[in-house]
Order: sequence, then structure tokens, then C-alpha cells
Amino acid sequence: MAGTAGSVADGAGMSVVTPGAQAAPEILLFGRPAPVARSVRKRAFDIFISATALLIFLPLLLVIGTAIWMESDGPILFRQQRTGLHGRPFRIYKFRTMRVVEDGAGLRQATRGDTRVTPLGALLRKLSLDELPQLLNVLKGEMSIVGPRPHALAHDELWSSGIPGYAGRFRTRPGLTGEAQVRGFRGEVTSDEGIRGRIAADNRYVDSWSFRTDLRVIVQTVPLLFGDANAF
Repeated sequence: MAGTAGSVADGAGMSVVTPGAQAAPEILLFGRPAPVARSVRKRAFDIFISATALLIFLPLLLVIGTAIWMESDGPILFRQQRTGLHGRPFRIYKFRTMRVVEDGAGLRQATRGDTRVTPLGALLRKLSLDELPQLLNVLKGEMSIVGPRPHALAHDELWSSGIPGYAGRFRTRPGLTGEAQVRGFRGEVTSDEGIRGRIAADNRYVDSWSFRTDLRVIVQTVPLLFGDANAF
């Protein structure tokens, strides 16, 4: 079906995203975003951290970009459609770590030992350095430092039909890191139990959010940057 996402009002005064070819599946939009999405302090924190980190890591970003350009053909940055606040699609930025650039219905998850991953890409993924360009998404307001990790549109469509409460994670901006990730639900989804656990953790975060929760998740994320078995 061609077109882009629109919205229509239902009988309760809520609106529903009507998916197009590049939109997320039908997602119920609540009358107002959750408190976590409305917090001025959280947004100010996101702007400060992302802008500061981009300045600090600029030399590293240039080195990584040059290394990717030298290692293999293809773009330095990988851009892919992901689902954001209220189920609206946005383009996420990552350093390219694979020999292919995939987006759309046939998208495959990265797996352990994935032959599509370049040698440099494997290192970047292990240390989560491929995620650094997402600081731009945070600065633009498409993402947050902490929030549910965004999935590709094809994966959202696959999982949303069978996981109760799946759309609840779209009540806030997706994050660079999140409650699910520090609880061990990172990486390839290999079972229904894994995706259900991830969605449950995401919804608990949205429902019980506080600024202190964000600080805790950030602190818990730091050691994972150097030794997360689910990063590959």
C-alpha cells in the first residue's frame, strides 16, 4: 500500500495512525503523551548531553568515519526507518557496520557471527560505538538518552500483532539506552519470552518514569559498554 502515515479520530476522541508503505503498524495514540515525554527537564538534559557528547567525541567520530570509508565500499552512516514517539517513523543514524544496507519488509536482525558484519563493524558493535551518531537524533528531538530502544518498522509490524501492550512503548521517545537493555533484553530476539520481557520492561519504564530512573539507567549502562554479552 503506497502513501505515508496519517491519523483518524476514533469514537473515544483518540487518534490512530493509519500506516502507509513506510509507516509503523496501526498504533493507538493517547490524548496526551506520557509524563516522561512531556518532561521539560528530561528534554533539556537530552539537549545538553547530546550536544556536549557530540563536541567531545567529534575527533573519535571522524576517526571511525575514516576507518569505515577505508575498510569497505558503501556509506559511512547507515540510515534506517524506526518507530518513534506516537508511532511516527523517523530515520535513525548509525555507523555502517555491515556490507549491506537494508531497510524495508525483508530486513533481518543481526545475529551472533553474522557474516554481513565487517571486522571493524564487529568491534564497533561490541563497544556500541556504532550508536554514537544517534546523538544527532537526540539533539533533533527524535530520540532521548534513555527510553525504549527503537525497532525497525518491519519488526514492529511483526511483533505488535502478538504482544499485548506493545504500542505502549510509543508513548515516549525511543532512547540510546533503556530499562530493557540494562535488564538483559538487548540484541537478537530469539523467542517470544525475550520480546515479551523487553516490552514489559519498556512499559514499566514509561509508567513509573522519574528523572532519577534515567540517571540509574545511564549508570547501569556504562559497564555494559565494555562487556555486554548481548552486543554483537
